[in-house]
Amino acid sequence: MKIVLAPDSFKESMSATQAVAAMRDGVLSVMPDAECVGVPMADGGEGTVDAVVEALHGQHVDVEVSDPRGRPVAAQYGYVPLRQLAVIEMAAAAGLELVAPGQRDVLRSSTFGVGQLILSALNRGAEEILIGIGGSATNDGGTGMLTALGAVFTDAGGKVLPPGGAALQRLDRIDVSGLDPRLREVRIHVASDVTAPLLGPTGASAVFGPQKGATAADVDLLEAALSRLAAVASTTLGGVNPDHPGAGAAGGLGFALVEFLGAQSKPGVEEVAQTVGLERALRDADWVFTGEGSVDAQTVMGKTPFGVAQLAVRHGTRVIIFAGRVGPDASVLLDHGVERLVAITAEGTPLEQALRDGAESLTRATAEVCRDLVS
Repeated sequence: MKIVLAPDSFKESMSATQAVAAMRDGVLSVMPDAECVGVPMADGGEGTVDAVVEALHGQHVDVEVSDPRGRPVAAQYGYVPLRQLAVIEMAAAAGLELVAPGQRDVLRSSTFGVGQLILSALNRGAEEILIGIGGSATNDGGTGMLTALGAVFTDAGGKVLPPGGAALQRLDRIDVSGLDPRLREVRIHVASDVTAPLLGPTGASAVFGPQKGATAADVDLLEAALSRLAAVASTTLGGVNPDHPGAGAAGGLGFALVEFLGAQSKPGVEEVAQTVGLERALRDADWVFTGEGSVDAQTVMGKTPFGVAQLAVRHGTRVIIFAGRVGPDASVLLDHGVERLVAITAEGTPLEQALRDGAESLTRATAEVCRDLVS
């Protein structure tokens, strides 16, 4: 029997790689002759670098960059030398968790550090870059990233604008002549589970601004600023599409990556699955075991277990999802090709204990499922 093990991380309990190991232990304890193919997964957010590095035998690269407030911070990205592929999580340089709640300032926070990560990857020889763009502290339309890569944003008087989204209200001209020429040769893929456009009531500022500390007045200001960015970018580039799905991801970083750098954008789990070769692993597989810390009705909105299940169903592979918590509304997944939902933690278990014992619980739950499969 061939079983593909393709979980996401179980947040605060185990990484995707650790989850694969726990599942493998459970399978082999019951079916020692089973073929287990481990494919650690992610959806473009936290854990994407680790999943790709593990799956493709890459390495971690440490680099110092600027955080959202312009302070130095130690960041890390992944690099796969055999494919000349770099894997970046934008949150490593511009994530909300890098700034203490009392110090967050969405009006002035910048994605400059993301551009520094891209430059480091180019210097390492990357010909392909995968960028996961979840968890940002920023709303600057990706202008900080573009500045680090050589673009210049000025007001009507020719003065260079300061960092952050608020300053874009005064944007008059974008000079892209200084963009690093290597960007024309590199292939950039964007992984995001956000489909928001850049502007409007479902856009970057309105939906995600308040999550980053923006007041109602701040949201209006940032909406006007990003509208100005879209208008000037259209003049500069000869037309842009601020409505494309994902343009509003990471405070408009998705817009900048697609429009200025020619990136291709896909739902995060699809992009990661393609990068790590999940489809290849599913060939001739009997089962795929996937999962993450919690599954519920929202899982069908692009989370890893749903994405893995959709790909498995297309290959005729049967699917079981494991989770620390299975919400009462998670049964909707059973309408999308999933055969079984397995909670690895007994109801009523204290959270601290559940997180601590996650790997052991996953191994035990996997073994119990395998006993059912062979009975």
